[in-house]
Amino acid sequence: MTTPSTTATKPTSVRTVAIASFVGALMEWYDFFLFGTASAVVFAPLFYPGDDPATGTIAAFATFGIGFVVRPLGGIIFGHFGDRVGRKSMLVLTLSIMGLGTAAIGCLPTYDSIGLWAPTLLVICRLLQGLGIGGEYAGAALMVVEHAPANRKGFWGSLPQAASPGGILLGTGAFALVSSFGQDFLLGWGWRLPFLLSFALLAVGLIIRLKVSESPEFERARARREATNEAPKIPLVTVLRKYPGNLALAFGARLGEAVSSNVINAFGIYYVYKVVGMSSQVGLYGMLIASALSFFAVPFYGWLSDRVGRKRIYMTGAILGAVLAFPMFWLFNTGQVGAAILAFCLLYVLVPSMMFAVQSVFFSELFGTDVRYTGLSLAYQLSSIVGGYVPTAATALLLVLGGDPWLVAGGFTLTCVIAAVCVFFANDVSGMTGSIGTRRTRRQRTSRREPEIAQ
Repeated sequence: MTTPSTTATKPTSVRTVAIASFVGALMEWYDFFLFGTASAVVFAPLFYPGDDPATGTIAAFATFGIGFVVRPLGGIIFGHFGDRVGRKSMLVLTLSIMGLGTAAIGCLPTYDSIGLWAPTLLVICRLLQGLGIGGEYAGAALMVVEHAPANRKGFWGSLPQAASPGGILLGTGAFALVSSFGQDFLLGWGWRLPFLLSFALLAVGLIIRLKVSESPEFERARARREATNEAPKIPLVTVLRKYPGNLALAFGARLGEAVSSNVINAFGIYYVYKVVGMSSQVGLYGMLIASALSFFAVPFYGWLSDRVGRKRIYMTGAILGAVLAFPMFWLFNTGQVGAAILAFCLLYVLVPSMMFAVQSVFFSELFGTDVRYTGLSLAYQLSSIVGGYVPTAATALLLVLGGDPWLVAGGFTLTCVIAAVCVFFANDVSGMTGSIGTRRTRRQRTSRREPEIAQ
């Protein structure tokens, strides 16, 4: 019987792997922002009609939230098989589930055609999206990180992260385009077009991903297990037993990015429109410009992290978030278009984008190769539940406080402080417990200012 080492194909170039991961991540974020926009604009009258439009909108946003709830389940399921079977097969499967779930929404009959079956089918499609996305992020990130050379993991690992602002641009642009033809066209069949576009993204993603080789680091770990006849372990159990501290620190660090991103993006757009009284286009344009800037800033932060270390980049973003949270609302409250757009751009580029840029590499270095898919998925997806409901909680606080945003700004600041503290202690935990793995040589310790890599 041949071993993986004797049958393994030549590793795919890291550039090809990065492109494959970027396309999948782009679909992930495209789906995310597209469903959110549709929930606010068209899902209420089409799938949840009634006498009270607000009730329909709440139902549509509740459907949107279901995707966040099932994400950790997707992370556990696909993380298990990604750590046991391989990264590539899970990436192909999650991309297919996610793409088909999104495209299927564009084919759904509405409430006028089949009654209650329409929202039921919409919920099922959203569940499929959530499961697929739950396993997509970690796999896409790890394929790049584990293919990249050690001295450039930060740069290559940041490229799939750049798909987040790319998804905002693509999703917002697609819906803005179909909306430009009028309300009748939009509610007729125009709303379906952005969802059907996922078929094209899925086809491109599958063509590229099927040509990518398995992760070299995973292949070496699998060969080692077979050579030593090591008994298979359950990745989730191993993560909870061996890396509980690292999982908690990754969760806390990710919380700062998730909360800041949703406060700036979703809640910020709502705040300048409904509370300050500016045009609804101000927030949209502000985020479009901020996303365009972040699309280039994220790879730059990744490149910089290879020179100064992941921790410094991540902590800088968290500290800037703690410092700039209140000034962001001060700028919003001026009522000036330029000041509001400046606030969106500064905060989004300097806070969540900086943390997100190095997140995949930084978090993957906290877990061993055998459980890295599961560990990264849990840290990312569990915190996504909190981040996903931040706009709802922030809006409720705003209503209770009569439009006063300072408690929201305080929560923004607090989560960024928590993120900075977690990142600060991440390296100490790895060194004290030994769970991160082998000790580095003196040359490695002095030449690299970043967390030790788990083995």
